[in-house]
Amino acid sequence: MSATLALVSGLIWLILANLIAMFPSKDYHWSNAYKLIAVGVPILIWLGWTNGLMWAAAFLIAAGSVLRWPVVYLGRWVRRHLM
Repeated sequence: MSATLALVSGLIWLILANLIAMFPSKDYHWSNAYKLIAVGVPILIWLGWTNGLMWAAAFLIAAGSVLRWPVVYLGRWVRRHLM
């Protein structure tokens, strides 16, 4: 199996996201999280389109582990609006 450009882009995104998370931030990384989400969503779609849903799901889980607080707040917002 050869690595596609979408897969390489996803791995680079994950490495950069982890590097960004290592540095201190005054706003607790929220501005960086918004930028990472804006870049990560198109990569997720591209990855799913070219490599299949399994790779897209793996990228989504890995990205969710890096951006866990936005995922937690999204879950709280969805739960609050559904109940």
